[in-house]
Amino acid sequence: MRTTETADRIRAVAIELIAEKGVAQASLREIAERVGISKPALYYHFGSREELVRSLFQPLVDEVSALLDDIESGSWPGDTTDRRAVLGAYFDVTYRHRNITKLVMQDPSVLADLNLAAEVTDWGRRLTTLLFGPAPTLAQRTRAIVAVGGLSDCTAMLTDVPEPDLKTAVLDAVCATLG
Repeated sequence: MRTTETADRIRAVAIELIAEKGVAQASLREIAERVGISKPALYYHFGSREELVRSLFQPLVDEVSALLDDIESGSWPGDTTDRRAVLGAYFDVTYRHRNITKLVMQDPSVLADLNLAAEVTDWGRRLTTLLFGPAPTLAQRTRAIVAVGGLSDCTAMLTDVPEPDLKTAVLDAVCATLG
């Protein structure tokens, strides 16, 4: 994958078209036409459809993984025992990538297609451990799944709410869910 202005335009158009049609129905030809380039030019920037779609998701994957690594290793600057702070940092990452979360909500099969389903499931496990320790009860695991899933859903669905207001409302709800 090349990182150029054209590649950025291709990614932006791909997100728009996938949001309109779904991952499977968004063709590379249509993406190229909307960008105003030929299909071979698109292949110059992205060697395959999978490479293009993965490039849309990879920044979210990388940022969440880095955040969780930092929190778990103790190199995160926040208080790792403060649930609101941990989930606030997670909110910030997911909010920045809410367009990708929305695509996953519309077509969850894309996670399997890109072999990312296990990684996303692992994020939930890691967050649950951070929130409740290494041996959470079933009730704690359930609350963590509802809280983390709800947080992500809110970032993708409540696009008409200013970010600071949304963050406060989401973190209030998530903390209430966690108990």
